[in-house]
Order: sequence, then C-alpha cells, then structure tokens
Amino acid sequence: MENHEHPSTLEFQEYMIDIINKGALSLMLSLGHRLGLFDTMVSLSPSTSKQIAIASNLNERYTREWLGAMVIGKIVTYDSYNDLYFLPRENAALLTRTTKIYNFAASMQWIPILGQVEDEIVNCFKKGGGVPYSSYKRFHEVMEEESAQTVLSGLFESIIPLVPGLEERLKKGINVLDIGCGNGRAMNMMANQFPLSKFTGYDISQEAIQNAQSQSLVYGNKNVDFQVKDVSKILDTSKNLSFDLITAFDAIHDQAQPTTVLRNIVSLLKPDDGIFLMQDILSSSLLKNNLDHPVGTFLYTVSCLHCMSVSLAQDGLGLGAMWGKEKAIEMLKEAGFTKVEVKTLPHDFQNYYYISHTN
Repeated sequence: MENHEHPSTLEFQEYMIDIINKGALSLMLSLGHRLGLFDTMVSLSPSTSKQIAIASNLNERYTREWLGAMVIGKIVTYDSYNDLYFLPRENAALLTRTTKIYNFAASMQWIPILGQVEDEIVNCFKKGGGVPYSSYKRFHEVMEEESAQTVLSGLFESIIPLVPGLEERLKKGINVLDIGCGNGRAMNMMANQFPLSKFTGYDISQEAIQNAQSQSLVYGNKNVDFQVKDVSKILDTSKNLSFDLITAFDAIHDQAQPTTVLRNIVSLLKPDDGIFLMQDILSSSLLKNNLDHPVGTFLYTVSCLHCMSVSLAQDGLGLGAMWGKEKAIEMLKEAGFTKVEVKTLPHDFQNYYYISHTN
C-alpha cells in the first residue's frame, strides 16, 4: 500500500515521538535524583536491579521499572546477557549531587513541580489571573538546589569578584540586603564568610524565612537577619535604612510590581557608592533573538507556568522569566540607576549578572 503522507509530516511525527519519550524521561530523572539512585549507582560496579535496590534501600520492583526507562533513555547501560545495569562515569558527572559541573537530574524536578499546577494554568488561559506561590509544592526546596548550582557554587570565586573591590569591602564590614532571599543560603554563607559585615534577607514567604532563620542557627551567624517583607510595598523610611550592597538572585522578574521594587532598591542604597547586584535569566526581550537559546523552550515554559503566573496572581505586571536583557536594562535605568553593566560567568549558562550604580 502506497504511503501518501508528506515526508515532513513523518519527520514531525518522529519528532513528537522523541518529545514524548524525553518528557517522560525527565520525570524519571527527577525520581532518580530524589531517591538518590544516581548517587548510589555511581559507586557501584555493574549490578542487578536487586543489588541496586538493596544499596539504595528501595523496593526492587519499582527500581527495576525505573532502570528500564534509564536504559532505553540511554542514561544507564545494560548487559542483557548477565542482567546487569551500570551508570557510566561520563553520565554520572552530570547527574549526581557531587558533580563539579551541573546536576541536570536536580533541574528535572521542575517538570513535575510545574505539572502539578496544570489545571490552574488552564483556568488562567481561559479567565486570566495567576497561580499563587502556595500551589507550587516543594518550590523553595528545589529552588534552593538550583541556586546551589548557579549562585552558591560560584558565590565567592566568581560572583563577588564581578564587582571590583567588593570582597575587600565585605571583609572590612558593610551593610548587605538580599531581595527575595528564599531559604537564605547565599546570605548565610556570606554572613559566615564575612563576620564584620551585616546581612539582611527579605522574602514574602513565611516558610522560606523560617528555613533561612533555622539555617542561620546552624551556621551560628550573629550578623544576619531574615524578615518577611514585600519590597513592592511602601517602605518605612523612618528607620533610615541604608545598604552598601543589595543583591537579588533570580528574583526581580517574579515580582508583582518590579518597577516599584527597583525604585525601592534605589532608595535603600547608599547614594554615593551603593551597588545593586542582580542575577537574572540570560535571554533577550525579543523572541527572534532567543530562537537558538539552548534552554529557551524550558525557560518560556517555566515563565508561563510559574514566573509570569505568580506575579499575575498578585495582580502584578507578569514580566515572566524571559523579560530579557533589553527590558531589564531599560527598567533599571528608569528606576534611577545611571550605570548598568551586564556580565556572564562560564559556569552559569542560564543567567546574566547586572551590576548597577546610581552615580
């Protein structure tokens, strides 16, 4: 029987089959990370599913089915003659918690986190509005892992050195504020590293602030303070708050009122030598400039299902993760920053680093 389908349709069908397989694989990679299976397998020689399950303290039947997906997904190799599974070292280098490169298995957790709000997002498409932070279970936990790979891994060696003279100022003692501090890992690490400086973290999430405060006790930090605060609100200027350095790691585009937040940051900075260091998504404001972005599809998806939506849930601007460098620079300058530098880091393929001054 002659096949009258157009070749491009057949090619697109193969493309769709590849997508559904890899979409499913992302869920299994997330499971592998959460269950510690990759971390266990990296230390094992070729093993049976029973041996892997025992070493991981997991149920063998579920482990065997997971291994099936890993084998067909070309993550794990399989010796069918001896029924043995093995995680190659070169694959493990990108899938384990001890990696010095990047743990992609940890990032796969975003797929199930975003999937859990699909019904609410469908409703937003029909009626507008957004989805509140409270709907995203495990968000802060996974965000902390993500930040550990981009911010924390290079905080002292790469990020702080982006600002000339900043390390010396921190050693001597300055006043630092982090906007959208989340679980407070960055501030706690800096407070521990620079005991003469004072650190403050603001976040709108009570859960995140509680986690940050608990971590500060573990560190034994006496020079850090975490507060539940919405920086888009009118600030209490009677306390004469003034900071030498304000940071915002992957936080500004999520804000309901980013314009107000940026203006408030300007008002909180010391006028002469205050610095605003902002990490945000590496992208352009123009879709045509993002066509070859290596993780562009993922970032637009995260933007639609989270970043844009949580802002709109607060009747906000809904900038989204892909607001881009052009829009970011424009908004920084409109807020009152007269000098804005944009830098990148070799280890961080997802973010720009904006260094802004008011004089």
